[in-house]
Amino acid sequence: MAGPLVHLARCRLPMRFLRDLFRTNFSTLLSMGLLVAMPVVGSSSLTWILYRNQDLLQQLTPVQVGLYFVLIAFTMAFALTPTTFVALVTGFYFGWLGFPGMVVSYALAALVGYAIASALDHGKMLTFLHHFPKADAVMRELKNESWQLILLTRLSPVLPFALMTFVLAVMRVDRKRFLLASVLGMLPRSLFFYWLGTKAQDVFSAVSDPDSGTAGKLLVAALIVVSVFGLYWLFNRALNRALQKGQKNSV
Repeated sequence: MAGPLVHLARCRLPMRFLRDLFRTNFSTLLSMGLLVAMPVVGSSSLTWILYRNQDLLQQLTPVQVGLYFVLIAFTMAFALTPTTFVALVTGFYFGWLGFPGMVVSYALAALVGYAIASALDHGKMLTFLHHFPKADAVMRELKNESWQLILLTRLSPVLPFALMTFVLAVMRVDRKRFLLASVLGMLPRSLFFYWLGTKAQDVFSAVSDPDSGTAGKLLVAALIVVSVFGLYWLFNRALNRALQKGQKNSV
């Protein structure tokens, strides 16, 4: 009888964890779900608008250019536009003169997203994890490696910018480190997609099917591989350290 009872208890633990997670962190998890879905809706809508109005961002005044960079900062922060989409469009319309403005927009988007996530979560996720010592210990180890963690999450072209901002804010990583590592981590892929935007023939082809060539596809694949394996190594090391510290404390 002991064997089946132990097995049943182990099966109930993940269910209890998930039930408690959704009950105590519903607003946080709902926000994260929306941040995954919104970029698809936003980029599709804006692609259609730009297709119908390809001269929309041409011949802007300096004030209008400034307003554009402020606007895209908020659309990226709220996951209305993916960062890749922004890089392609900005590169097409503004050329390399607009690249510094896009970097500033990235930084502003990261700070706005961090502030919103912190306000929505109020530390509820970390408080919840305190009830699960192993998960809490792994989270603490990851916070100690936050510099590498932020760089690797920003490096990948497939990890949503706004969602990763939300996750990192919920983890309460240091704000200054978060901002600096976010900008540095975004630069490799941002430079590549911005360059694609500058050489596009029209904005619709730039955002719908950018011609990256073989070298470009290899670069994107390399960024994804480095990010995935780097994150796996980071999480695995955090888990091993947490387990080792737990064993020492139990002795």
